[in-house]
Amino acid sequence: MIKFRYILLVLLVLTSFAGKAQDPLSLMDAIRIALENNYDLQITKNDQQIATIRNNWGTAGRYPYINFTADSRNATNKNNSEDYVQNQFSAGAAVSWTIFDGFAVRINKEKYEQLEELSKQNTAILIESTIQSVILAYYSVLLEEKKLNLYKEVMQLSEDRFRRAEHKKDFGSAASYEVLQAQNAYLSDKASMLAQEVACKNALRDLNFLMALKEPRNYSLTSDFTAIPQEYSLTDLSMQMESNNKGLKNQYINQTLLKNAVALAKSEFSPSFTFAGGSTLASNRSDYETRGESWTNSANFYGNFTLSFNLFSGGNRKRALQIARIEQESGQVGLEQMKHELNNQLANVFEFYLVRKELLKVASENLAAAELNLQISKEKFESGAINSFNYRDVQNLYLQAAQRKLESIYSFIDTQTSLLRLTGTIIQQYPAQ
Repeated sequence: MIKFRYILLVLLVLTSFAGKAQDPLSLMDAIRIALENNYDLQITKNDQQIATIRNNWGTAGRYPYINFTADSRNATNKNNSEDYVQNQFSAGAAVSWTIFDGFAVRINKEKYEQLEELSKQNTAILIESTIQSVILAYYSVLLEEKKLNLYKEVMQLSEDRFRRAEHKKDFGSAASYEVLQAQNAYLSDKASMLAQEVACKNALRDLNFLMALKEPRNYSLTSDFTAIPQEYSLTDLSMQMESNNKGLKNQYINQTLLKNAVALAKSEFSPSFTFAGGSTLASNRSDYETRGESWTNSANFYGNFTLSFNLFSGGNRKRALQIARIEQESGQVGLEQMKHELNNQLANVFEFYLVRKELLKVASENLAAAELNLQISKEKFESGAINSFNYRDVQNLYLQAAQRKLESIYSFIDTQTSLLRLTGTIIQQYPAQ
């Protein structure tokens, strides 16, 4: 019985530990899950599929239309002279084909191609946005976890200081005031640690939401919280942006669509040449009471060509062409404005990147100095060379330096991710789809 109870206790402990186990999650896995589950991305991909289906010569109007009809009519007639039954059967096929309409078919096909490409770029924009959001959310969780470990470390130092003060008081070598100060410092650090635990949970909850998980999971993040500075040239970044930025590509596509709209408006001034042909087969059956049954058959074939040219339409075509050209000019102005804004934004982000790279170095040096100062101060405090108040000041300096280092890493990652997003290379850097 004792052995059974021992085994049951072990099983309960293992079950409790398994229930609290965390699933490992790398940054690439988080991005992959988010891209698989993102609701907006699923809708956008469906829109892209629709645009691909529409991009067809048949939709543009190149091919003829063929219709087939079949008809059957039946009647029974009764009168004083003679009763009879009459059946009429007919079938026909018709072909209609626009042979020429001012190159509108080719222009429409180009429009559908551009619309398909525009849909692809919209999908890429949403993918980029999702990747950027997941990266920042992932590193936000790591940031809060690192802060939590930092608060735990400082709280442990405060607790050791508090326990030491209590022991000194028991031996009569410390005043109650010193014990109270140590206790207040310990409780303050513990409150900060508890608040940081909430911040960690909220950050992880936000990451779960971005991954569109219906049931949030308690992940253990496995990627390193490190900043890897790289050397960038503003000229190279500007060239990459003009070649790869998805928003800018969309603007180029919109400008092509406006150009096609002008060409389509011009095509309205051209004549149209159409063909219509077909055949009709008919069969009539009559069954008279006295004269018996009789059949009559007929066949009709036709083929017609039509050339039409709209000489005047109240000036509507001219006004439509003027409007299309004005819209094209407006689109060009919008394109230049977007280039200007993106280059200005890129320059600002690049300056932030350079500054935050230097701040990261400064924060690292400051933290190294603060760690050394804390180590020396701890030894001096234990030997009685400095009092608890001075030691507390050193602890606060270390906490502030460590926090600045963590925030510098996150700020650097944020800026670097913005650069990748602006230059359109974030998908290549994080190919998790």
